[in-house]
Amino acid sequence: MTSAVTVRVPAKVNVQLAVGPPRADGFHDLANVFLAVGLYDEITATPADAFQLTCTGPDAAAVPLDASNLAARAAHALTARHGMPTTPGVHLHIAKDIPVAGGMAGGSADAAGALLACDSLWGLGTPHEELLALCAQLGSDVPFSLVGGAALGKGRGELLTPLEVGGTFHWVFAVADEGLSTPAVYRECDRLRADSDVPGPEASPGLLTALRTGDPHSLAGTLANDLQAATLSLRPSLADTLEAGKAAGALAGLVSGSGPTCAFLTEDAATAETVAGALRRSGTCRTARATTSPAPGATLL
Repeated sequence: MTSAVTVRVPAKVNVQLAVGPPRADGFHDLANVFLAVGLYDEITATPADAFQLTCTGPDAAAVPLDASNLAARAAHALTARHGMPTTPGVHLHIAKDIPVAGGMAGGSADAAGALLACDSLWGLGTPHEELLALCAQLGSDVPFSLVGGAALGKGRGELLTPLEVGGTFHWVFAVADEGLSTPAVYRECDRLRADSDVPGPEASPGLLTALRTGDPHSLAGTLANDLQAATLSLRPSLADTLEAGKAAGALAGLVSGSGPTCAFLTEDAATAETVAGALRRSGTCRTARATTSPAPGATLL
């Protein structure tokens, strides 16, 4: 058995998040255009006599280290799939750099990373499609964390179609002081739209073309998030963050997923650094990070 395995997994931004009406199972049908971005967690799996989960990094104190953690659930799901002991003998360590509860799928990334790391550590050789199916059982965003790049997520986001991206996009992510509950944001979205006729979600043809051509100006005009109104309703101060980023030179800004992280698309790397600096000085966010997309999915290091 290998002594240790480390997997690097990316954060994501939703360049389009179209949300349909509530389904009978409590979820919503989505047209979710994912882009993986160059902010990463690293998951290291090491043999151990019992299951152990540890975490370090800027937001480590906010990460649960019990059975509710998606990385822990991933390890248990993999052992169940292969008929192994119900309490896996592995120490999972998360080196955290993706904002926690920030709408960037950090927990989902950790789950995908744990699946790949444990599969490699234990020499299981689980087929990719089976790993994707396990990801979908764990959460709507987990399959994309495994594959990365760019994809359209349908269903509740777990049914992925890869998308072509024609270049590198430059982003700034403004990280808020406190996280937001994704279920709470969806409930607020439903409340705000209770008297509206909500259409079925569809991907924007213009946005898909902008991704394919790699044109940041075209992409800026098509960014959309149906959850943004709900997130701003729960956290009105994010309107100041969005305004500060756009005033500093971003082409466009939007709430990332269910928030509260705000994402800003810029024309180039130099502008991204300028916007990030302005946001850090603005007092409207805890910090701001510049990076690029697309990024690879879960990768063995």
